[in-house]
Amino acid sequence: MLFFNLLNAPESSGFDLSNIFNATMSPLEVVVSLLIALGVGIFIFFIYKVTFAGVMYSRSFNVGLIMLTLVTSLMLMLINNNLSLSLGMVGALSIIRFRTAVKDPIDTVFMFWAVGEGIAIGTHYYDIAIISAIAIGVFLVIISAVKIKSSMPYLLVIHYNESASPVIKTFIQKLPKSKLKSKTVRRDGIELTLELRLKDNETGFVDKLVKVDGVYDATLISHQGDLVS
Repeated sequence: MLFFNLLNAPESSGFDLSNIFNATMSPLEVVVSLLIALGVGIFIFFIYKVTFAGVMYSRSFNVGLIMLTLVTSLMLMLINNNLSLSLGMVGALSIIRFRTAVKDPIDTVFMFWAVGEGIAIGTHYYDIAIISAIAIGVFLVIISAVKIKSSMPYLLVIHYNESASPVIKTFIQKLPKSKLKSKTVRRDGIELTLELRLKDNETGFVDKLVKVDGVYDATLISHQGDLVS
């Protein structure tokens, strides 16, 4: 009923149906919006790069965050106050399937952040977009700094001979927060995998470990998986 009332609304009421279906933006507004979206996207780019704590940094994904901010703002500028385009955009997006797996949950957070900034800019809420970008960015930097100072998860892989087992057992007992993950016994030796929590200045014990008689090698790997307490 509301739709039919809008169609039958008199011209004297000041309502113009053509404004809904043919709303446009000036070229200056489009340029300003895209420039702000570009600036916010670059800001997200640097925040992701500074706070990244994964194993493999992907520059292409980070650049994709800039493009995601720009494209989202463009889409919102197209459908803003335009009913026909908004309905068509919903239909077009409903058939798109994204099959790229996001391994790190924080990457998904950055994607939603870029989309949210694009929505705010595309709907001309520039102040909200800029203030929220700065606030979220500062928060992520602070959280990243606190995480760096705290202990980080590592995997220690040791290959050694059976004769070195007593020394290895004594050595492991001195390691902080060590947890046995796996132990593989072969004819030519033993492979031991431990889960540790260490700070950057606590990794020197690996050099001492390889000097033990019967130890073939010792590898310390940064582990970004969730630890079970």
